[in-house]
Amino acid sequence: MESKDHEERRGTATERRREELLEAANRVVMREGPEASMNAIAAEAGITKPILYRHFGDKGGLYRALAVRHTDALLDSLRAALDAPAGRRERVEATLDTYLAAIEARPQVYRFLMHPADGGPRGEEGFAAGQQTAPLLRRLGEELAEVIAERVDLGPSAAELARVWGHGIVGMMHAAGDWWLADRPCSRAQLVQHLADLLWGRLAAAGDRVGGRVF
Repeated sequence: MESKDHEERRGTATERRREELLEAANRVVMREGPEASMNAIAAEAGITKPILYRHFGDKGGLYRALAVRHTDALLDSLRAALDAPAGRRERVEATLDTYLAAIEARPQVYRFLMHPADGGPRGEEGFAAGQQTAPLLRRLGEELAEVIAERVDLGPSAAELARVWGHGIVGMMHAAGDWWLADRPCSRAQLVQHLADLLWGRLAAAGDRVGGRVF
């Protein structure tokens, strides 16, 4: 039987290799967006496709691993904006701007995560990213709902209302951001102002939750 130390070393090496493959996949996605293929990712990593499948199972497994990486980073940035030492209106605007800045800075990553590919190179089907959009948005909505519930006094229906607001705000950011990224009808700063104006009525009226962080 293998020793515990040997098993741990093997596990660490596997995790490190998986991270290296994710880095390779990320580079391809940054270049090709939703048209990224398993062939291209394997070539970038200097391995064969069967090895790539061994680590992630299938395209869906690799997609989900990349989605978790980018969603975690986005959530960290959104939390930082929400907790910045500023007034509530300024933090609402900063949160909206953080999301829009993220999709503007990495449009290919955004399209990979949110838009399905028609097909990849050499006849390989592209990632069916559209099938994973709803779970990603749901996760963002639930995370934002928790933040709202912790910070804003929404009365006796607080838990329900926080979830409605969380998912509603994420849906608004996603739909407006998707349209804005494609058409660029106004500046990012203007869009932030317009969306903040839309949100501001009830947020301005609600008090801070006693014992919670200030929002």
